Amino acid sequence: MNISTRGVSGRPEMTAALKAQTGLDDDVLECLVARFYEKARQDPLLGPVFARHVRDWEQHLERMSLFWSSVALMTGRYHGRPIEAHCGLGVAAEHFERWLELFDETAEEICPPAGAEHLTSKAQAMAKVIRARIGPQETGSSR
Repeated sequence: MNISTRGVSGRPEMTAALKAQTGLDDDVLECLVARFYEKARQDPLLGPVFARHVRDWEQHLERMSLFWSSVALMTGRYHGRPIEAHCGLGVAAEHFERWLELFDETAEEICPPAGAEHLTSKAQAMAKVIRARIGPQETGSSR
């Protein structure tokens, strides 16, 4: 997969500036996405959620790479509804907290420091918005 050939950025100057400021590019983001989901699939809390809801992992990883390209580099490559995508997944606060822990850990492993900071701040803001919009959901656990 090579997301740099998918779509045309409508904001090339902004994307170039963000790449220069953060050290991020499509290859780094693809690596981040692949490593993060490798960890998430093995995670005792997050793994079962992904196992229930993701059928085509290649497609999911490509879509998430496009998403993070749009979020981090303002490329406009992702076209979807992330809030709606999280409705009905049966996720609770602890899922968001664990997702952020793994995402932050992976960003620090994969990305240059400025890029990791940029991504983790975007992820935290996004998690806050999604949690507020979807509200508490039944997790199906006995806790």
